[in-house]
Amino acid sequence: MQKQRGVTVWFTGLSGAGKSTIAKALETQLHQWGYGLEVLDGDIVRTNLTKGLGFSRADRDENIRRIGFVSHLLTRNGVIVLVSAISPYREIREEVRDRIQDFVEVYVDAPLQVCEDRDVKGLYKRARAGEIKQFTGIDDPYEPPLNPEVHCRTDQESVEESVVKVLAKLETLGYIQLAATAAP
Repeated sequence: MQKQRGVTVWFTGLSGAGKSTIAKALETQLHQWGYGLEVLDGDIVRTNLTKGLGFSRADRDENIRRIGFVSHLLTRNGVIVLVSAISPYREIREEVRDRIQDFVEVYVDAPLQVCEDRDVKGLYKRARAGEIKQFTGIDDPYEPPLNPEVHCRTDQESVEESVVKVLAKLETLGYIQLAATAAP
């Protein structure tokens, strides 16, 4: 088996923008092509790796640092890592990028109203009612990436179109080959 090149694909955006949806579809495609990968979803990570951390800026930064540390370990060992995390602060995302180096930032972008309309968990409604404090996009800021490698506008494109954008960028950067027969 050929050794594949590891990379962290970091999906950032508001809750409900579509980060996990795109990551899951990308995971399915990459698995079909035979690539080794891991998915670190923000909700799952918070119940295990970062359990006990709150939502203050310091706790959010620590959450992202821990996800970044695990991503770095996997990436340097040839794993494609798909991270789906709001990661609202630009500075900590840049810190993680600098540590990992093989890093592709995907800005999953949808207007706040679209994200609220998609909110099956009712988190935005609870945040607007004051039941959840420091909720990103409501009473805590989200700092969009300045130069993401991929920008997915999920209010204007399908999941499939977003996945194609990410795959094309990964191929351009030499992390994958799009032909299924060319996978490791």
